[in-house]
Amino acid sequence: MAIYTLPELPYDYASLAPVISPEIIELHHDKHHAAYVKGANDTLEQLAEARDKNSWGSINGLEKNLAFHLSGHILHSIYWHNMTGDGGGEPLEKDGVGELADAIAESFGSFAGFKAQMSKASATTQGSGWGVLAYEPVSGRLVVEQVYDHQGNIGQGSTPILVFDAWEHAFYLQYKNQKVDFIEAMWKVVNWQDVAKRYAAAKERGNSLLLAP
Repeated sequence: MAIYTLPELPYDYASLAPVISPEIIELHHDKHHAAYVKGANDTLEQLAEARDKNSWGSINGLEKNLAFHLSGHILHSIYWHNMTGDGGGEPLEKDGVGELADAIAESFGSFAGFKAQMSKASATTQGSGWGVLAYEPVSGRLVVEQVYDHQGNIGQGSTPILVFDAWEHAFYLQYKNQKVDFIEAMWKVVNWQDVAKRYAAAKERGNSLLLAP
């Protein structure tokens, strides 16, 4: 029985145009994201078979596959909701996201400072990966992470609240090899209402994390 399922998009394929074309959204969601969901489910079945047979010769590869596919599924599930055709700009108190705006200013000095770091992290990820704004519960601050593939180079316990997909399949059909242009365009569709909700939820849950009993 499948554990993970492909979530429906919160908008139609054309909703993010012209920043992201309908063709990219359709392929990205229906093919690439779906492949990560299938990969995670298939790997869980293979791990169950390994347990039943007490056959652990492939355990290293299976655990790596699970981390890769499951993280890909999770990040993409956040990604779709992080965007809206009515988004963009920056989080402002008058829009009801003042707490997020204050946290960004406190953690990065200013929104401009955060935007510059997030853009640079996303655009310069070597190979495939993501730029991620995450809530780090030990310090209680926001951090930018440069994620390799879907799961590498991240801080344990941090919760992603805004993700920029920098894999080529996210932009190549439209932006060719101009990843920097794609990342700059992404700021026009950021759904700050969604990011603010994720920040509030992560902050509430993260406060229960203890480094030692």
